[in-house]
Amino acid sequence: MKPYPLLLAAFLAISGCATTTTPTATPLGTTASTTASLQGDAARPDAAANWVRSELYFGVGEESGASERKQTDAITETQWRAFLDKQVTPRFPDGLTVFDAYGQWLFRGAKEPNRLRTKVLVVLHENTPQRRADIEAIRLAWKQATGHQSVLWAQQAVEVSF
Repeated sequence: MKPYPLLLAAFLAISGCATTTTPTATPLGTTASTTASLQGDAARPDAAANWVRSELYFGVGEESGASERKQTDAITETQWRAFLDKQVTPRFPDGLTVFDAYGQWLFRGAKEPNRLRTKVLVVLHENTPQRRADIEAIRLAWKQATGHQSVLWAQQAVEVSF
């Protein structure tokens, strides 16, 4: 019997146990070798279940289009940032993302949609009653501050890893 198949099998078995290192950039542009691994803490676990991605859509531009109701004024970047600082960040201090977007909304009975600039707020959070209440409080605060009729909330289950 030739030893080559046994040597090949032993080599493959041993190579499966090896760890690899990946080069990472350092501040000076040189590379350092580190072993990749997931690290986490209580606020940012290495993997978590029962989390959701919430997207909130806020109209911030001047509305244009036919409507029998009073149109709302454009929200300035300063006003938007103040709202984030006062209403959103205290409820989700661990992080969030905001996208600039364009949106349109067809009011009931209207023949044409209202068109306006939009901010999309994305928050990944635990799916708990407290977090859902935080989202509702943000939506209510926006409607009270701006006179808008609604803030769209879309939610989907996600798997997260930090």
